[in-house]
Amino acid sequence: FIDRENEIREQLMEGFLATCIQHEMDHLDGVLFVDHISSLKRGMIIRKLNKLKKQNAEEGG
Repeated sequence: FIDRENEIREQLMEGFLATCIQHEMDHLDGVLFVDHISSLKRGMIIRKLNKLKKQNAEEGG
């Protein structure tokens, strides 16, 4: 990474901090968290969202 003084730095990160940094790096690269899940799980989520959308429309939402 590049620090506040515009110096290139390297740092080994682990655990939760590493997950947070990777999440932010993904944003910079245009990658969303849903891009990391399998197509099967993505399909399941889409079906659930569509079901909720339909239920909401039927309830007048």
